[in-house]
Amino acid sequence: MTQCCKHTGAAVFHCPLTNKGVAFTEKEREELGLSGLLPTAVSTNDQQVERMHEILDRFEKPIDKALVLDSLHATDEDLYFRLLTRYTAEYMPVVYTPTVGEYCQRFSHIFRYPRGLFISYQHAGHVRDVIERAPNKEVDVIVVTDGERILGIGDQGINGMGIPIGKLSLYTACAGIDPAKTLPVVLDVGTNREEYLNDPLYLGLRKPRSRGPEYRALVDEFITEARRRWPNVLIQFEDFGNQNAFKLLADYQEKILCFNDDIQGTASVVVSGLYSAMRIKKEKLTDQMFLFFGAGEAACGIANLIADALVSEGLSREEALKHCALFDSKGLVTKSRMDELAAHKKPFAHDYAKCTDFVEAIKMIKPTGIIGVAAQPRTFTTEVLEEMARLNERPIIFALSNPTSRAECTAEEAYRVTKGKALYASGSPFAPVEYEGKTFVPRQGNNSYVFPALGLGAVFSRSKWMPDGMFLVAAKKLAELVTDADLEQGSLYPSLDDIRPVSVKIGAAVAAYAYDNGLAGNERPADLEKAVEAFMYRP
Repeated sequence: MTQCCKHTGAAVFHCPLTNKGVAFTEKEREELGLSGLLPTAVSTNDQQVERMHEILDRFEKPIDKALVLDSLHATDEDLYFRLLTRYTAEYMPVVYTPTVGEYCQRFSHIFRYPRGLFISYQHAGHVRDVIERAPNKEVDVIVVTDGERILGIGDQGINGMGIPIGKLSLYTACAGIDPAKTLPVVLDVGTNREEYLNDPLYLGLRKPRSRGPEYRALVDEFITEARRRWPNVLIQFEDFGNQNAFKLLADYQEKILCFNDDIQGTASVVVSGLYSAMRIKKEKLTDQMFLFFGAGEAACGIANLIADALVSEGLSREEALKHCALFDSKGLVTKSRMDELAAHKKPFAHDYAKCTDFVEAIKMIKPTGIIGVAAQPRTFTTEVLEEMARLNERPIIFALSNPTSRAECTAEEAYRVTKGKALYASGSPFAPVEYEGKTFVPRQGNNSYVFPALGLGAVFSRSKWMPDGMFLVAAKKLAELVTDADLEQGSLYPSLDDIRPVSVKIGAAVAAYAYDNGLAGNERPADLEKAVEAFMYRP
């Protein structure tokens, strides 16, 4: 859907990169043989956007809005991205979380427009042929998933393709990555979800999910062939299961330009929110203790970046790790469980007594903040919130699981139970909350604040790879952009309406890190921020 088309006549309408619909001028209509094929009046770009906005307003359900936007994306990319950039805060929850969760679950039943690459075991040994069929001459960013751990809803198989498509829409809308240079990819390695295997409309392989050497060979072949055709491409790993996510990142991080958004992007945006919380609390990060509900990719990624931040403030790595504790499905992660723990949990196994109750863990550890990333809804109960408020003047409550149905608690619950004391962020959007005459405006700890800008900075600088330091730089820069007015209303992040200017500054900071650390593949411009802004695609 992203190949540049040079057609005349009605064929023009079938190429989303050249189609402008009723915005074609009278001159263009004559030159392209469109006269008489369109209504007489010529619409401006602004009029087209408002017409589309009016159409979308007729639909109440977000999934229905998503389907309309999907049609627009497939027929007029310029208008699609004009709409997203003008109404970013309104449509981001439709294009991505929380609606994308339902979009994935229904993917095989609502599929209409092929976009990106669907690589399965049938292509093993011949992935090069599939890569060559991609219509993109150049690709700057690939988002790839195997569909195993989609948001908080688990194994979606090929239906997980909704995630790369949604993420790449945000790369363009938020950070100006040229849509013609983006490519969504799903690796179809089967699914363990019986309802899909028994669904006659399911579009993926009807076999249990593969593991081991066969799986890894397909992933490696894909990466090799993608980089053979596009040597400078950024590959974002998305929603891989824990078993593969940490291994792939460890094996590839220092070899190619790549990152895992669930591990590193989430960490960056959460640490940024913690920096904002420190401004409200008037305390240092070194004064804090964090307890995670969950111990997977997101939890360990966040905890490791917190440790990096603490080391940057003068602590030793050993001391920094002690500021984070994990609570998994078996209870508190402790040294007494070391033999049974996955490798990514072991750095956070401390000398605590055995504990299988989260409230008791809070009483024992006395955290200043709790961070929910286990996709277990309603787990930040009234008792949990009351205990956090008893222990802290301003408790940090981050309920980050998404979609909304998986949230640990709502914004209203956090503010009401803590009597307005909570410093709250969520993984899905919640409306402003009125409490005792004050309006709190909770904002998402949304990865879209950082992953598009991280990609922008890395692609602009032609960075060789993405060290963890880049993600800490992005976190700090995002926190700097939160205003005092934001903090006054309880917002730990800037408004998504300002996302493009935010992305420019974060992208420039990330690029600067690449230049300063000898990672860049091109020459540093004199005015880096201006150059990054000029590099961005504008619909």
